[in-house]
Amino acid sequence: MALDTTGVKLEDRPIAQVREEVIDQLIMNYSHGVISEQAFERRLDIATNSDEHLLLAEQVADLTLLPDAKYRAMWAQSFAKPQPKAERGANAADSDRLVSVLSSDERSGPWRVPQQLTIINALSSVELDFSDAVFDQPQVTLYTRNWLGSIDIKVPEHVAVLSDINNIASSSSNSVSSDRAGVNKTHFIRIEGYSVLGSVSISVKRSLTERFTDFANSVRSALGLK
Repeated sequence: MALDTTGVKLEDRPIAQVREEVIDQLIMNYSHGVISEQAFERRLDIATNSDEHLLLAEQVADLTLLPDAKYRAMWAQSFAKPQPKAERGANAADSDRLVSVLSSDERSGPWRVPQQLTIINALSSVELDFSDAVFDQPQVTLYTRNWLGSIDIKVPEHVAVLSDINNIASSSSNSVSSDRAGVNKTHFIRIEGYSVLGSVSISVKRSLTERFTDFANSVRSALGLK
């Protein structure tokens, strides 16, 4: 069996640790042409959604190629998260406002997320992309004041979102679950406020499975494989 079963019994190990090792081995073997794209996608889907130790181990039972130093370096470059540059005092005010009137505003890339963010939107389009955002706090609150505008919020899979928005002749949708098997939620966003004759949309920008697949294909390209 390719997965290391020495030491602590497999079923007693943290499931997140086992899953990480399995995904590493799947990417390593697919990127080196050991398994087909179809087999990789099928096994990766099981690995990212299962909480069963033995089922995870089965996905790499016939694979012997292990991640090397080059693979680790590429992984760190692709998945390392930006770190906060400075610590704030426990009592320091940490809030910000985004005001958009008859315009279009976007926050994306490695932007710093305050503990409280108020969005005042009138006849405008606002997009918040948390995919590469830097969180100083594990919990964040967004306050929406939306009139005749649209607010589009995109988050990565490790962020949970709870939406509590009062709609007046408006629409709001939240396709981000607060919990999901196989996904470790590290941050929590609560959205409060109201929307009048507007729309608020909350969704996952890119799933972990898609990110893993893109990374595996980048490794294949680096090795000269198509």
